[in-house]
Amino acid sequence: MPSPALRLEPVTPATIDAALALKVRPDQERLVSPVVKSLAEAYVHGDSAWPRLIFDGDRLVGFVMAFFDITFYPDRPDDRPRSGLWRLNIAAGEQGGGCGRFAVEQVAAEIRRRGGHRVTVTYVPGDDGPAGFYARLGFRPTGELSGDQVVAELDLAAA
Repeated sequence: MPSPALRLEPVTPATIDAALALKVRPDQERLVSPVVKSLAEAYVHGDSAWPRLIFDGDRLVGFVMAFFDITFYPDRPDDRPRSGLWRLNIAAGEQGGGCGRFAVEQVAAEIRRRGGHRVTVTYVPGDDGPAGFYARLGFRPTGELSGDQVVAELDLAAA
């Protein structure tokens, strides 16, 4: 059961150093980019990126970044705009306590608030990757790949 004190907050000058220090488990470093890369991407992509810190009370436990209404495959002009989960980093010592689920649910709520009907995520496939986590939340692979990553979607109407 997630803590009732979980909340998302924007990255601010007061929290930037803690955000940049956030680390996933060493065996997960190849599966997700560090927060510093996410913040650089958010800067470049402007309003289509939504970076947030995950707090449990006053303790920073993770980072999540969503994207809104961007074409997923820039080389496919007919590809429909998508919104979804761009990055999810849960601190090494905080995993398994519901922080990740909370963050994904908050991203889904924000997408729904903006009029979206589905949440897209990409992830590195493999037994040690996050496929099981996303499947438990209702994400289903679309059969597409984004580079070497699996594309999965959650239908908000069915969730």
